[in-house]
Order: sequence, then C-alpha cells, then structure tokens
Amino acid sequence: MTTAATPPSTTPGPDGAGPRPKGLHADLSASVAVFLIALPLSLGIALATGAPLQAGLVAAAVGGIVAGRLGGAPLQVSGPTAGLTVVTAGLIQHYGWRTTCAITVLAGCCQLGLAFLRTARSALLVSPAIMHGMLAGIGVTIALAQLHIVLGGTPQSSAVANVLGLPAQLADLHPAALGVSALTLCVLLLWPRIPGRAGRALRKVPAALAAVAAATALAALAGLDLPRVDLPSWSSHALPELPQGPVLGIVAAVLTITLVGSVESLMSSVATDKLIASGRGTGDRPPRADLDRELRGQGAANIASGMLGGLPVAAVAVRSAANVKSGAVSRKSAMLHGLWVVLAAGLLVPVLDLIPLAALAALVLAVGIQVVSITHLRTVTRYREVLVYAATIVAVVLGGVLEGVAVGVAVAVALAMHRLARTRITLDETDGFHRVRARGQLTFLAVPRLSRVLNSIPHEGHAVIELDGSFIDHAAYEILQDWQDTHLAHGGSVELTGRGGTAISRGGQARSTGASPGTAAGAQPGQGSPTGSGRAPAGGSTAIGGAGGHRGEGRGAHQCCRPWTPWQNHCDHRALSATHPQTTAHLPAGGAGGAGEGREAAGTIPSAAEPRDAATASPRRRGAGQLASGISAFQRDTAPHVRDELARLAREGQRPSQLFLTCADSRLVTSMITASGPGDLFTVRNVGNLVPPPGAEATDDSVAAAIEYAVDVLKVDSITVCGHSGCGAMQALLTSHPGAPMTPLRRWLRHGLPSLERMASRHHAWARIAGRLPADAVEQLCLTNVVQQLDHLRAHESVARRLAEGTLELHGMYFHVGEAQAYLLSEGEDFFDCRVFDSVGQNA
Repeated sequence: MTTAATPPSTTPGPDGAGPRPKGLHADLSASVAVFLIALPLSLGIALATGAPLQAGLVAAAVGGIVAGRLGGAPLQVSGPTAGLTVVTAGLIQHYGWRTTCAITVLAGCCQLGLAFLRTARSALLVSPAIMHGMLAGIGVTIALAQLHIVLGGTPQSSAVANVLGLPAQLADLHPAALGVSALTLCVLLLWPRIPGRAGRALRKVPAALAAVAAATALAALAGLDLPRVDLPSWSSHALPELPQGPVLGIVAAVLTITLVGSVESLMSSVATDKLIASGRGTGDRPPRADLDRELRGQGAANIASGMLGGLPVAAVAVRSAANVKSGAVSRKSAMLHGLWVVLAAGLLVPVLDLIPLAALAALVLAVGIQVVSITHLRTVTRYREVLVYAATIVAVVLGGVLEGVAVGVAVAVALAMHRLARTRITLDETDGFHRVRARGQLTFLAVPRLSRVLNSIPHEGHAVIELDGSFIDHAAYEILQDWQDTHLAHGGSVELTGRGGTAISRGGQARSTGASPGTAAGAQPGQGSPTGSGRAPAGGSTAIGGAGGHRGEGRGAHQCCRPWTPWQNHCDHRALSATHPQTTAHLPAGGAGGAGEGREAAGTIPSAAEPRDAATASPRRRGAGQLASGISAFQRDTAPHVRDELARLAREGQRPSQLFLTCADSRLVTSMITASGPGDLFTVRNVGNLVPPPGAEATDDSVAAAIEYAVDVLKVDSITVCGHSGCGAMQALLTSHPGAPMTPLRRWLRHGLPSLERMASRHHAWARIAGRLPADAVEQLCLTNVVQQLDHLRAHESVARRLAEGTLELHGMYFHVGEAQAYLLSEGEDFFDCRVFDSVGQNA
C-alpha cells in the first residue's frame, strides 16, 4: 500500500533549481516546450518519408491527444518517429500514400489485439542488442538519405544507392542549401552549450526550434531561392483507401509497422520510467507505465492517424524526455501538446511555408545520427554482443527493417549456441600434480576432448578438476563419474573444485561460485548430482567432491537449505525422521574446523553404499559450537565475496532506502524474502510487528526512536510493515484472558489490542488476500494488524510530516510462511469494502 498526503503546490526542481510548479500550470508549461520540439520534427520526418507534410502534423496531433489520453505511460509523448521513417518511406514508394494510411490502420488493429492478449512485456524479451541495432540501422539509413537534401540534391531509393550517389552529389553542390543546412546543424550543436546566464535563458527555447527559426530567418532575409515547406489546403488532404497489392506484401508491411512501432514505444516507456525515477522524489512521481495499456493507446492512435491521413505513430524518446524534464505531472501535458499542433496546423500555415526544406533535412539528419547511440554501443560491448549489434545494423541498411531484425535474431541465436558449445579444457602438470581446467559449459560436444585429457592422467597421481561453468549435461557427468571411479580404484586421488579453487562439497555443491556437476548448477541428488547416483568410490571416497574423498562437507542432501545447515536440520531431518521420527540430528558444517572435521564425522549423512542407522547420528550442535560453525561458514564462503562491498559501506556510511518493520519470528528472513543486501534495509523487529502509537500507555520508545532515526536522519523513501502467517503474537492476542497476570510480553501485546478491536468492528474494512478469504481468525488478525500498524505509523510526527511533503510512502506486506509467498497491500478497497493483499509474482 502506498500512502501520501496531497502534495504542496510546488516541489523542489532538479538539481536544486528552485520550486517546480504543480498541476495544470506545470502541464501547460511542459506542453508548450514539447510542442516547440514536435512541430519542426514532425514536418522533417514527413519530408524524410516522402509523405504529404500535413501527415506529420496529423500524426503529432493524434499521438498527443489519443495516445496521451489512452496510453499507459502518463508522461510519454507519441507522434511520428524516426524509427518508422525508413519503413514508411519504403511503403509509400511501393504502395503509394493512401494505401500506406490503410496499412497504418491495420497495424493499429494488430497492436490492439496484442494488447488485449497482454503480450506487451513479451516484446521486451528481444535482445536489446537487436533493438538498438535496428534503431541504429534506421538512423544510418535516414542520415544517408537526408545528406543528399542537405547538399541540395534528391535522395535515392535505398541506402546503397545513396552511398553510391554521394560522389556525384558532392561534385554538384548547391551553396544555398548547404549554407542553410550548415547553419541548422551548428545551432543544434552549439545551442545547449551557450554559457552563462544568457545561455540558461536561451536554452528555454528548444534547440530544434531555434535551429529551424535561424535557418528560416537567414533564407528569408538573404532572399535565397530554396525549396520550402508547401502545405496544401486541408480540403485536398489525402485519406486512406483499401490496400491494393500482393496479400503477403501487405501482411509483411503491417507486421513490420506493428513490430517496430510497438517495440520502440515499449522501450521508450521503460526508459521514461527510469528517467522519472532518477530525477524525482517518491512523492512527485506518476504511476509506472502499464505496458499493455500503452500498447492499446498506441494501437488506437495508429488507427486514428491512418484514418485521418497521418503517419504511423509511436512513442518518441526525445519528446518524452523533454516532457519529463520540463516538469510535466500528468498526461494532460501530452494532450495539450497535441492541441497546440492542431492550432498550429490551422493558424500558422503562412509561417510554416517559410521553412526551407534543407533546414528540416538537416534536423532529421541530426536525429538519425543521434539514434546511433554511443551509450548503446558501450553497453553491447560490455555484454559482448557487438557482433549481434553490427550484423543488425548492416542488415537493416542493406535489406530493410524486417530483414535486419531476422538477421539479428539469427546471429544472436548462433552466438548463444557458440558460447554454450565452446569449452576450453587444459591440463597442467607440476611435480606429479595434475590440474584439469574446464572453462565453459560441459556438454556432450566437449566429451571427446574431456575424455582425452582425463585419460592422459596417470592412475596413481593426484588430480584436481576445476570446473568454471554453470552447466554439466548427463554425458559429461557420466564421463567424470566413470573416470573418477577408475582413478580412485587404481590408488589415485581426486579433488573437484569450482572457479578459483573452491572445493565442491559432497552432494556436488560448490562452496562459492564453482559449477555443480549435474544437469545444472544446483541440481539435487538423483538429478545430476553425483552423490545421488547411489555409488561410492573405492576406499570410502566421496563421489565427485572433496579432495581425494576426504573433504566431504557433511552438508545435507538437499541443496535448497545448504547455507543454513550449521544452524538447523532444515532438510536432513527428512532422511533421519523416516527411521526415528522422535530424533532430530544436526549436521555440522564440514570443513569449518579443518581438513579432518568433515571425515565420516558423526552427524554426516551416509551415502547409499554406506548404510547407517539414523540413531547413531550425533545430537544437534548447540550454543557456542553452533554459532562458531555458522560464523566459520560465513568467513570461509561469504566474507571473501562481500568484503569489498562492506568496506565501501563502512567508508560511506549507511544509506538505506527503506525502513522495514517486521516480526521477530525466526522463520521470517528479511534479506531472503526481499532479495536485499547490506545497506538496503533499515530493519526493526519486534514481537508481532507492532508500532506503539505516540502517547500510548506503556509506549516503547525504542520503536519510536528507530522510526525517527530512519525518517529524519537516514531520509528513507518508504516504510514497510510486514506481517506473516502463523504469528504467535496474534495467536496470543486471540487467546488472552483479561484476568491473566501482567507480564512483559502481555504488556507489549497491549499495543496489538487496537488490531483486535479493528477486526471485531463493523466500522472498519476487513483485510483479505486476493482470490480467497482468510484461512482462520489468526490469519484474519495477522492481515488486519498490518493495516492497523500503518495507521499507528501515520500518527508519528516525523512520518506525518514527510507524508504531507509527499516524500514518504507507506507499504503493507504479508508473508505466508507455508506458501513462501509475499503479498502487498493494494490501494483502496475492493467491491466488498475489503483491504486486499495482492500476491507478488516472479516478474513483478
């Protein structure tokens, strides 16, 4: 649940640039800024596609009004976009303008269908290298075409033809067009870099508008004879007609516009969310983008734009970023910008007719170059996907968008297969000590090389097999297992390690990042883990794990709870209790106390070849021994990996983003259920996750002090109250008797009595989990208690102040221990006036 009071009329601007206006005034100001950017760009994109110039204005107006009203990203701005320029230009050349409008309508229908099927997020599964390569290829194609207009010529029909025609065009320059274009590009480049107070004032005018205005003024004052914008009468504006041409070609065209427009819009939505999150506080952010709704809005906009004779519509990153940075707070900004475009198309035609086409071409040329982002290139280089990126660019430039995406997908698949199949296996020998290193995934393709290297090791020698990968298939596992059995039978010794030499424990688990020998990293016994095979090598050695069979860790057979076995008999009790249900034995952490501690020690699970009565297992280690064992496991396994991060936190101090208030129940591991790490959560735990209200009798100042410190000193962005199923404090509240003696626990639980009263009251909404009613009275009270403690939080002065400022959020959470499922308290109440906890899925 998110709670924030009505924000004040102003909010601090970015970088401390004074207060930012709120409400309609902010949207009005931002809409004007976006309109001034959209007007020249819409005309330039229409010019680049070969469509009527009015089509760009129609698309800009429809994108602002229709997509702005119906879309799922409130601050995103839609209109004609550079990403669709090449596709649209090809369709106009092949089918004509009116048929292209009909194709745009059909593409909008396809987007509506995809949105109703809720497939929006599926579009984001395509590799970013392919998407960025597609946009970069489109940018190169645009730049090559517009370069001819900048030089005073006419673009050719393809990128290759434009490249081949450049020498002739350079030999026949048109000085007037070149001068206007050069001025446009210079203003675009230098406008954001004007220094001083004058620069800050001038930068309020968008660079694109300033560049086109300067070029227009030069052409008019110098009397240059140049082709200019020519907006014919709206009475002769062309509208769509029924598609004519090969059916497969029409279908391919529709799918291309659907694919490119949808992916570009959805990527822009995600980017806009990131821009908002990085530049605004929690109380100044609109809701995150609903991608399926955004796809519906884009589909409706394309249908409207095509029906009205406009270009295809998609979200435009440049205009969206300008909208966010200009202080827009709602979707009214995008809609108002569309209204200004409509007014300009009707009232500013004489002014627009003065714009030289060379200035618009230079503007679009700059946009095409900017699409080839250096940031994207660095990203794909870091993730070793330059080949996919480059192949997609080349294929888009040479063949087209659809062909380029197909080539990019093929290269990405081929690269993934190559990485999966590529395994380097080396053998080093030093003083009779043999080390085999396997870099990469061990699959059946690597079996011949692996077998050849393993068989070259003398039978009596000591061998270390170092696996640096995360996957071993069945064929490779069998080779390793059979070779190890043979090697040990002839008197040799074997140690299996992961990356960096960390020994892989019994059960196939690496102590740190080494690969597990099985079907995948973390495979359970019987599913690829060697000890699950039921065999033990000769000499009592552990199968694939431990040095020479003497480093078995004594950990449980189940890997899900391996890190916790020094503390609890989490999974191993299943095997023991099958024979002795009343006996619970603990398995000590092997290897913590030296090389000999894990050797067939009491408490280790025997392998299938070594049956042992469970009653002979040692009792669970307790007290200092248990604590020392757990600490030793941390120092050995975890500390080396987190030492640098903890050192940074020690230098910089803590800056948690959330105060997490939850129950002291030992089953509630906050870092596990929130996937958080050091420095992320400021955690307060007590019996029953209670928040004593200020001024209450027997108030506990420790909770209030923690709240004040988190809110006023640490400046956390949100506070979460987390309850859980089977809470003992709630059970105690339900079964308490008024005459019972007052103990410290009973005095503390008095802060939970308002929750009990709220549950019994008819004047408060109940709380439930989405899709079902509470299982029993205890669960009902656990849910109600979360809602009540949030009310107690609001009564604290520091919390109330931050809520009023709009800089703090409150969340309610419920964790069902038995289901391992988290639920978040949603906004408002449902049809039955209940507060609802919604489940959190894997892709939330």
